[in-house]
Amino acid sequence: MPLHTAAIGLIWENLRQIHMGYRPQSVVIGELTVDQLAVMNIARTQCHYPPMEREVIFLGKHIYSSRFLRDSYTICDIVDQISSAMSPMAIMLDSLKMSSMQNPNPRADRHGNVEIRDVAVFECSARYPRPELYSIVPKGDTLKPKKENAPHCNRCGAFR
Repeated sequence: MPLHTAAIGLIWENLRQIHMGYRPQSVVIGELTVDQLAVMNIARTQCHYPPMEREVIFLGKHIYSSRFLRDSYTICDIVDQISSAMSPMAIMLDSLKMSSMQNPNPRADRHGNVEIRDVAVFECSARYPRPELYSIVPKGDTLKPKKENAPHCNRCGAFR
């Protein structure tokens, strides 16, 4: 399984620290499957980049800025997006500009979207040889959260 058992708590804690103005530590949240890593490394080899390792690192600054601040998703939403994109069934996407993978199985969210296929985008140089989960993109989220919604998640009561 790509996400470790403790990953959800680690993701929550890093995003909470960013929310409170602190600088979180990078944490290991999981690993790529053997097949996902093989596809990533084949593409990297073709572009003359060195191979990556399986462990996936998480910091969360970009995800916090883009999904929480810009798009108004709750932390629960972000955790759902990460869990989906880091699924063992996710497939690596073919791109010369970035390493990413997408869950081919659609999911529904709490905002009325029913065909979301989440994409995990990896940064592969700053923490080499381990990929960092840099961004998460909920493809198909045509219904975005409203910015004027309450600052807390209705599901868990945590900050928006």
